[in-house]
Amino acid sequence: MRWRFTLQVVGIVVCFVGMAMLVPLGASLYFQGSMINPFLESISLTLSCGLVLFFLFRSTEVETITHREGMAIVTLGWASAGFFGSLPFLLSGYVPVFTDCVFETFSGFTTTGATIFDNVEILPKSLLLWRSLTQWLGGMGIILLSLAILPFLGVGGMQLYKAEVPGPTPDKLRPRVKDTALLLWKVYLLFTALEIILLFLGGMDFFSSVCHTFDTMPTGGFSTKNASIGHYSSLYFDIVITVFMFIAGTNFAIHFKLLRGDFRSFWRDPEFRFYLGAIVVFTLVICITLWGSVYVSLGQSLRFSLFQVVSIVTTTGYATADYELWGALPQVLLFLCMFLGGCAGSTGGGIKGMRILVLIKHVKSEMVRAIHPNAIIPVKFGGRVVPAEVLNGIWGFFLLYCGLTCIATIVLAAVKVDILTSFAAVIACMSNVGPGLGLVGPTDNYAHIPKLGKWVLSFCMLLGRLEIYTVIVLFTPVFWKK
Repeated sequence: MRWRFTLQVVGIVVCFVGMAMLVPLGASLYFQGSMINPFLESISLTLSCGLVLFFLFRSTEVETITHREGMAIVTLGWASAGFFGSLPFLLSGYVPVFTDCVFETFSGFTTTGATIFDNVEILPKSLLLWRSLTQWLGGMGIILLSLAILPFLGVGGMQLYKAEVPGPTPDKLRPRVKDTALLLWKVYLLFTALEIILLFLGGMDFFSSVCHTFDTMPTGGFSTKNASIGHYSSLYFDIVITVFMFIAGTNFAIHFKLLRGDFRSFWRDPEFRFYLGAIVVFTLVICITLWGSVYVSLGQSLRFSLFQVVSIVTTTGYATADYELWGALPQVLLFLCMFLGGCAGSTGGGIKGMRILVLIKHVKSEMVRAIHPNAIIPVKFGGRVVPAEVLNGIWGFFLLYCGLTCIATIVLAAVKVDILTSFAAVIACMSNVGPGLGLVGPTDNYAHIPKLGKWVLSFCMLLGRLEIYTVIVLFTPVFWKK
């Protein structure tokens, strides 16, 4: 494990965070707000620390990143982004408690969308922009962005790509990782620009259009309004944002293939069919349940059901209604949606449809094997046999997800958080959803959670965003052995 080299690359990530703060600084200068000095101080501190790390541990040798180093760089890079990204909140005075600053920033970079703010509308526009920008950067990944410059350092970055890109089997679109990173960012930028234009043309002011796009494409869920998207009461905005949440929850490799003219790539992908089917089924069941009891018309019921299902399945966390008033069945179904998540290779969180499909197929094969013990029944996904190591990794991920969820829930319960809120908060943070049930529902926030609980939930956000293995392996003895 070459710590000098690892810290050098972490220094690059920290510098990226500092340079990203120039955007809200520009906004503060434009709006002549009170955030100019806090952002200048934050940029100075962040860039100084990043440059110190880079030059102090700079290596002139041509290096190749190992799996251990890739995992350490991703985890430390993300944690560093969370800590340094919290400086504007702390120095502004709007969030005087450091724990709350870190929680809000981790929620941003991990695209969770859980917030400690009771009233976001009193925040300066530049701070709201930074809050949204952390989600937009976290969506495709600061680490993925840094891959574009790693070749200048003479390093190969496939280990970083494997550690960062969501899903068990990253789709390498180009032989060189730098090319892959740039392609994914181009697709990401294209959809970002398109959503900003559509929201602006629909009547949303330009600033809110940018912020809500920065929160939609990474499936983050922060908003510039206290009532989230429900503030606008607009069918047009609901439709546009639903479409882009759905796009963001789909594997970006498939989007790239579609843009290249492969129009059948969506339907050929079994995970996408599962993703689409789950949304349709959950929406129809909730819609029928709400029709006549909560909403008078079928159109209204379908509108609010579809938006909320897509929002939760993609782990965006936007709300146009208080689903805690919908009754038991819709809440249970939405809670299940939190586990599901988007597709592998998307900006969504959760367990991911690919893993769930493989687990279902494996359980099915074991049931058949119980009847026919000598039968050889390989688990297939997309017409290809799933290797044993991938299958073992998926089961390991699932068990870790369940086990860590239980441990975190126990810790929250130990600090006097009620059991429903504890469990829902952990799932909402582990799956990077944001709003949950109980006292962290769609109309509530996380301000009341005790400090220890916020640190635990921040760690859950990091685990969920980096898909558990990347983070948890750093706490195992085998990682530190030569």
